[in-house]
Amino acid sequence: MAKVLQKEGTKLELLEAGTRLMLEKGYSNCGLQEVLESVGVPKGSFYHYFESKEDFALQIIRHFDQGYTEQMLSSLRENNLSPTERLKSYCAIHRQRIEERKCTRGCLIGNLSQEMAGQSEVLREELEKVFQRWTDVFAACMEEGQKKGEIRRDFEAPALADLFLSGWEGAILRAKSTRTVKPLETFVDLTFTFLAAPSSKN
Repeated sequence: MAKVLQKEGTKLELLEAGTRLMLEKGYSNCGLQEVLESVGVPKGSFYHYFESKEDFALQIIRHFDQGYTEQMLSSLRENNLSPTERLKSYCAIHRQRIEERKCTRGCLIGNLSQEMAGQSEVLREELEKVFQRWTDVFAACMEEGQKKGEIRRDFEAPALADLFLSGWEGAILRAKSTRTVKPLETFVDLTFTFLAAPSSKN
């Protein structure tokens, strides 16, 4: 049992180190040797945990998604806030994190989608699954907002959620290229004006 726990602990360390380095450098520039050295694991041991670098990236995506989705659900299911306030809170929390990192890292899932969607079908499919799960989480919040009269009802909630996620990921990309959070602020200002139900705009 102790060996199993140690093995799982080492694997988690590798996943977290890989996540950090892929956020900073991307998939192609993330060297396995650098990951292993940061954790203090011999090179030969890597293949006890992962079949290949592609498998490593696949498991990093799943590891990142699990943690990030938990954060999303925590923000978007906050019963003390209205659905629109939850969405705004989500944006505010992640805007602050992006600003704290000086707009250099972006979103791991968005970054890898741009870099790897055309190079690895395995990673492309997994990344799309992640985006779809995130879209579903946003859609549930927006549907609740529609029922409460906060969010416009002339579009289906899944379509609004897809637009929201695509716009947010695009704003994160622009924040990286401009090194400012201005694109995120513009997204929030315009998107919530668009989402608001007609009665709530008055």
